[in-house]
Amino acid sequence: MMGKSSSWVVVILVVLCLATAVISVALRDFSGRSGSGLSESYEYDLSQYEQIDPVLILYAQSAAFDTGLDPSVAIVIRGEELFLAGESQIRIFDLSGRQKQEIPLELPPQSLAVDESDSLWIAFVSHVEHYGRDGKRVAAWPPLDPKANLTSIAVGKDDVYLADAGNRIVLHYDRSGKLKNEIGRKDDNRQISGFVIPSPHFKLAIAPDGLLRVVNPGRHLIEAYTPRGDREFDWGSGAIRVDGFCGCCNPVAFAILSDGSFVTVEKGLVRVKVYDPQGQFVGVVAGPEQLTTSRDTKTISAAFDVAVDAAGRIFVLDTLKDQVRVFGAKGKTP
Repeated sequence: MMGKSSSWVVVILVVLCLATAVISVALRDFSGRSGSGLSESYEYDLSQYEQIDPVLILYAQSAAFDTGLDPSVAIVIRGEELFLAGESQIRIFDLSGRQKQEIPLELPPQSLAVDESDSLWIAFVSHVEHYGRDGKRVAAWPPLDPKANLTSIAVGKDDVYLADAGNRIVLHYDRSGKLKNEIGRKDDNRQISGFVIPSPHFKLAIAPDGLLRVVNPGRHLIEAYTPRGDREFDWGSGAIRVDGFCGCCNPVAFAILSDGSFVTVEKGLVRVKVYDPQGQFVGVVAGPEQLTTSRDTKTISAAFDVAVDAAGRIFVLDTLKDQVRVFGAKGKTP
């Protein structure tokens, strides 16, 4: 049994520990004004990763043209035409950058898809509108719930898929606007872990194999789903290295080349890269040195978009300069 003197020792030690904890909290700098307390060599610095080994850069810029939009938010290529969404309109160009048409909209668009008949499907914050190639509105779907934030749309022969970053879910509709099912909601029985979306960058596309590809940005993955919502496989990894996806929520955009390879875009460290159909790193289209000129807040938060044409050229929508920048594989004639 502990004696009285021993008990007092324990009490004194507890009081001293509590006092030390209180003092430590009082001395902590919650404002960050005094810095990290680490030497300069330990400060968080991404500059060393902005330079990419030239051997890894497989593309070179061959052209650029202004979008005329402020802001520019989305790019799509179908056949020999390029469609841009931004401000409150859609602009249509040929692939050389010559503008052909403008379609005014009542609200700012967030994403765009073009179907096999060249009609346009436009996602706004909480609803979808369908336009003919002549620029006339065909239909407007009812708005979704107040939490909705539609950041991407993909259209197939019989299906429309919407990425809802607000509700962290993919919505699968028929083309009349009837909901078929939801995709990606957490379900342990189906081995679906759910989408982690720290910021509103949530992209999807229908791949040539018929499976839906969806970015799970907080997990740094591109996941493959059947139309029924079965999760087939995924690829990707979180890493600051050039072969991984860095930051809180990357990639922010992707496009699929004719051979099934993926072109991905990251924000923060703005990098455009190519992966093979199985998700193995192939090389770099362009990195921070080619795409940005500063490390200010606007640059770090910028989310570029990307599209590809049948010839394998990569069209990067530079949302900082509101330009389309065209990249071709090195050694090939533009």
